[in-house]
Amino acid sequence: MADSDTPDLPGLLPDAVHRSVKPGTALLRLETTRAREGVLDGAWWPRSRDIGAELPSLISALTEHLGPITRVGLDGSAWDGLPPRVMVDGRVVHIDSFPVGDDTVLITRGDRDHFSLMLVPPDTSPDAARAAMARAVRADNVTEARQILIETGSDTPPTPA
Repeated sequence: MADSDTPDLPGLLPDAVHRSVKPGTALLRLETTRAREGVLDGAWWPRSRDIGAELPSLISALTEHLGPITRVGLDGSAWDGLPPRVMVDGRVVHIDSFPVGDDTVLITRGDRDHFSLMLVPPDTSPDAARAAMARAVRADNVTEARQILIETGSDTPPTPA
């Protein structure tokens, strides 16, 4: 599904980084082997800091590709009104709040299967977000999310036009 196909859901664009990347996009690199080489499994660029508005569509899109998501771990201080759980597609998804910085979202499928997504700040410029997301999903990426955001300028708000 491309991000232009369903504007209300994150687009999953594993091999199409060249396409238009917009806020609300999730970019994933999913490996089918147990040994994942890269530091990150993908990246997410939410439209806002409203977790109630942003998280359900991400979980729905991830569930379509990964199966049922049971938990989401993120930095509660980076979001407006973080609930302990959300209901998505008739399933309860627990939310864990950790002081890990707002640059990573941890997704849990099952008991111990974890995926790490770089969180691109909502106010990031499209060019910076595209560069950061492309780097995060490279199979050989060994750079942590915070450093990718700094190096691509995604950790600073865009300059007003």
